[in-house]
Amino acid sequence: MKNLFILLVISTLCVWRTGAARPAAERPTYFELKVYHLKNSRQEALVDSFLQRQYLPTLRAAGIPTIGVFKPIGNDTAADRRIYVFTPFSSLKQLEKVKSETAAKLQAAGGAYENVAYNNPAYSRLETICIKAFDEMTALTAPKLAAPKSERVYELRSYEGASEKIFRNKVQMFNAGGEIKLFSRLGFNGIFYGEVVFGSKMPNLMYMTSFNNMPDREAHWKTFGADPEWKKLSAQPEYQNNVSHIDIVFLRPTPYSGL
Repeated sequence: MKNLFILLVISTLCVWRTGAARPAAERPTYFELKVYHLKNSRQEALVDSFLQRQYLPTLRAAGIPTIGVFKPIGNDTAADRRIYVFTPFSSLKQLEKVKSETAAKLQAAGGAYENVAYNNPAYSRLETICIKAFDEMTALTAPKLAAPKSERVYELRSYEGASEKIFRNKVQMFNAGGEIKLFSRLGFNGIFYGEVVFGSKMPNLMYMTSFNNMPDREAHWKTFGADPEWKKLSAQPEYQNNVSHIDIVFLRPTPYSGL
């Protein structure tokens, strides 16, 4: 009886520890941001069809349940049309495993996207950015927005630093400095915050927030700028001049986007 009791206690502790570790294991630590650059509506329709009918279902079957797909506002009239595909991974090992497992399946499935002719491609360029989640980004959750997807505004920001040392200072401002917590407190519906590991613009961090519509976005940023905590944080001497260039893109989720 005594031995049975000991075994039950050990078993309970193992279950408890496994359950406690699960959220950390499921927390995304790396993100892939793919940007399709497109010349015309034919290419856009081709990539849309591939993503919705082949790519997303294949990745979901491989254990990636939530994938965001976005297009810039005004994409239809742009000379460089774009589609952004945001995919979270729990680790680089999972990223490598999923890529390896799904590549052959996607190619074997065939279709108009996979079988394009060399002189009539599906896109003009495919850009891939690898991002590591900031320490203070504890989870990836769908935004709590009341507006339909056709009205929502997702704001993708890219901050470059003048040097690696200066860039690390801005990263610290987001994490230990409390900038991410401030965004959360003010209801910015953050999608992700992270450091670019591989990309064309380095050193670089990127993050995405989301809003019901453009007036909602403007109101949030007005509140942010006037917030006493932000004024105190941004006025600290150690956080001055730590961003050399900012790019901002306003996006809307596609009807089939998971975010």
